[in-house]
Amino acid sequence: MFDSYGPLCTEVYDFTKPIGYSINGDIEYYLERLSHTKGKILEAAVGSGRFLIPLLEQGLDVDGFDSSSAMLDSCQKHCQERHLTPQLYKADFVNFSFNQTYEAIVVPTGSFCLIESLDDSQQTLLNFYHHLEKGGRLIVDLALPIDWQAGTVDTSTFSTSANEGILLESKSIAIDWVKQTTLSYLTYEKWRDGKLVASELQKFCMRWYGLAEFKNLLEKIGFTAIACSPDYQYNQKPSTNHSIFTFEAIKK
Repeated sequence: MFDSYGPLCTEVYDFTKPIGYSINGDIEYYLERLSHTKGKILEAAVGSGRFLIPLLEQGLDVDGFDSSSAMLDSCQKHCQERHLTPQLYKADFVNFSFNQTYEAIVVPTGSFCLIESLDDSQQTLLNFYHHLEKGGRLIVDLALPIDWQAGTVDTSTFSTSANEGILLESKSIAIDWVKQTTLSYLTYEKWRDGKLVASELQKFCMRWYGLAEFKNLLEKIGFTAIACSPDYQYNQKPSTNHSIFTFEAIKK
């Protein structure tokens, strides 16, 4: 019934979040935090390359993976246009396995929150740990649903050419305070000359974490030197006014 980051979703993502588009300063923040990294970096959930390509263009050695074929195809195209040749893999958070370890693994923009179950989150963190070099760093963004409200419907349109466009409707379905998840349905419709030519229905579930809860998860895996930074202000004290929290942790 549901599609997941298919061609229409990817087209909208490329339109609204083009290569180098910084979301609340995330690219600048990560470039600063990674500025002394000499080894290989892995971006998890690389998408169409919005974040990956600026890092590559700054001379960082970055691989990426994503579970969406459409997103990876777009990322590959953008890289080829810029004569960049990163290693890109089709894989998911829980099951990815590469014959490579990394000096840093990064998960920007709340992508980690797309992992619905706590068990899968723990397995993913363990997977990250195993793919890091000794002393390697994990940097991961978490988002809180501060403004999320069940029952809201948002509609947007994107003109992709003179006679073609995509309509996106987002319905906020439910919030589960016990499982710490929000559920939305996203409907993508492509229209050409007033006729519907393609559509996608996406189930969009996000999981949030308490700050102490996530620190405990990292410590349980074996990470040390854990720092939490709100809204891309390194090591500042978090407060209820913040919605993005970036954790950094070191593999023993």
